[in-house]
Amino acid sequence: MATKATSLRLPEEMAVELAAVARADDMPMSEVVREAIEKHITERRTDKDFQKRVKQLLEEDREVLKRLAE
Repeated sequence: MATKATSLRLPEEMAVELAAVARADDMPMSEVVREAIEKHITERRTDKDFQKRVKQLLEEDREVLKRLAE
């Protein structure tokens, strides 16, 4: 799977806690962050209100792209 490097700025306290969690779980910090993001995305996919907002954005984008293509 292809990967993309992304910068992430965290408050100092959060960064220290993240590092401690990663050490305690014997995992790289990047893997801890990936797992947290994956969990968040999975939770959003099952949220009906979120899905409604995504569908609205999709429709708005579709309309704009259609106008631009004319």
